[in-house]
Amino acid sequence: MRKNAIIFIFIFNLLLLNSPDVPVHAAKRIFSNHYVVKAGDILPVIANKYGTTVDELKLTNGLTSDSLKVGQQLFVPMMYEVVAGDTLEKIASAYHSTVELIKTTNSLASTELEIGQILKIPPKRLTMQGQYILMTREEFRDWIFHQVFTRKISLIQQHHTWLPSYKHFYGNNHFTMLKGMETFHMRQMGWQNIAQNITTFPDGKIAVCRPFDVAPDGTIGPAANAVGIAIENIGNFDIGQDVMTAEQKETIVYVTALLCMKFGLAPSIESITYHHWWSLKTKQRVLDNGPAYDVKTCPGTGFFGGNTTQSAVNFFYPLVAQKMREIRASMR
Repeated sequence: MRKNAIIFIFIFNLLLLNSPDVPVHAAKRIFSNHYVVKAGDILPVIANKYGTTVDELKLTNGLTSDSLKVGQQLFVPMMYEVVAGDTLEKIASAYHSTVELIKTTNSLASTELEIGQILKIPPKRLTMQGQYILMTREEFRDWIFHQVFTRKISLIQQHHTWLPSYKHFYGNNHFTMLKGMETFHMRQMGWQNIAQNITTFPDGKIAVCRPFDVAPDGTIGPAANAVGIAIENIGNFDIGQDVMTAEQKETIVYVTALLCMKFGLAPSIESITYHHWWSLKTKQRVLDNGPAYDVKTCPGTGFFGGNTTQSAVNFFYPLVAQKMREIRASMR
């Protein structure tokens, strides 16, 4: 009996290793759902290796082109052997998937699992439309830490849209608003694309809009844009106008913290800037010394206690620093 069991295990592992749906290193009980891009890698070869498609790789990793960079991490399908105590919810949560995706991929009629059962775990898809990637805070965290950027980034810009404002957001028109801003920026302002790299919404969602390796456009000027990431926060946050939702407030702090962590920045006037601190005429930083006719109120006179350097130091930077500590603690 022991000899037969050994033969069965050998044949089972051999079948796994030769399956087109399983990576070559599939002799382990749990196979990694991350792939680190190497020199010469292209999406079709990676897709074939992991039994998926180029389109699926792009949807699950928020890729808007076929270009890859060495060191970039991709979510890929993986094989998993069920152990005691496993549920589909636990497996989906641990391996960046969903219960429905696992059920559909494995033709499961119910959520019941058996010890030793082999499942293919596909990564969940992101919500994308053209160049825009719409994400939750957690999805953005995974996305940004998997990316490799080549442009020097040392300044995080905070803006508000003023128009469109909260009254133009209906809860499900994220892409329509982004396309509207893109059209305005290109046709009216003469820019090459939508100006901002990131947009935050009243419901707490985040959209990556303009590639991070492409400097933002905008009236803040080239000194800030050359090394900047522009965040456009949907809303008019001047006092007496839109009252920022708790969801968007948390997202703005969370995204800013993640950007600081990704690019090695400490929250300060030198690393996180408000549009209000830059002259419309000279495009140079004037901080709190710009006359009203030469500066915008952006990101709003009511933005986290105000739009002055002192309000940023007192009310915004401490929240970002605390969020950085929380994120680091959660990732240990």
